[in-house]
Amino acid sequence: MKLKALILNSFAHESKGGNPAGLVLNADNLTHDQKLALASKIGVSETAFVSESKIADFKLDFYTPTKQIAHCGHATVATFSYLRQLKQINSLRSSKETVDGTREIFFQDSRAYMQQKAPSFHRVSEEEVEKIAQAMNIEASQLLTHPEVVNTGNSFLIVHVEESLLKDMKPNLDLISAFSAPYDLIAFYVFSFTNKEGFDATTRMFGPYYGIPEESATGMAAGPLACFLDKYFFNDRNEYNILQGEYMPEPSPSHLHIRLEKSDGEISTLYAGGEAYISKELTIEI
Repeated sequence: MKLKALILNSFAHESKGGNPAGLVLNADNLTHDQKLALASKIGVSETAFVSESKIADFKLDFYTPTKQIAHCGHATVATFSYLRQLKQINSLRSSKETVDGTREIFFQDSRAYMQQKAPSFHRVSEEEVEKIAQAMNIEASQLLTHPEVVNTGNSFLIVHVEESLLKDMKPNLDLISAFSAPYDLIAFYVFSFTNKEGFDATTRMFGPYYGIPEESATGMAAGPLACFLDKYFFNDRNEYNILQGEYMPEPSPSHLHIRLEKSDGEISTLYAGGEAYISKELTIEI
């Protein structure tokens, strides 16, 4: 079987960089194993498979090279940006069905935004803090705030360090994977505050448990980070701009824009948005 696939770079910064996501349209008749084989051959961190839905505009299934996951921010932005380019979406709002329910999508200017759930927080133990530091090849004293697992649809460990440490970080991916398993963590999302104009934080994402050593833009992680920043540092803001990918071995700076909606001061829902462009067309045989 030969199938066509696209690779689109999502969360582009100044029409460059971004994070490559795979996209396969008309995936209604593909099995789980076929999707996994395709995602492995496409070889990017996540691939979206689009099929018909009875409860939303489109059904999306997301796969890393090794596993299926519930949601993926950059693959969602890629998919809906492209569907709008194809004129399959003509309004400013749309929706997606996923394995755990539906999510809203909206468009503003050239950005596509995906909805995430209200956050849940889990503060890790002091013993686990030592394991986190060891996995990142740093001292526990170099952690600037207590690490916390935040979930807005997927679970990420939010870790706060100085920017100089973030830039040169060489984590132990095996230890990160071992720590991630009990929590079903997608990744460690490590951030620093930054003086770079237009951004609130700069980040790196390490997800070896899901077959992603590092990626350049993670919408489902930027959402939890914005919630963490809102809970512990700001609380009076509704928008955050996250920079990711600039400190990767092969830099690919990405701009992730997060919008929070609140009720009685608490986050009720949030949206991660960005721009996308086609970087490659593929024909895959399985």
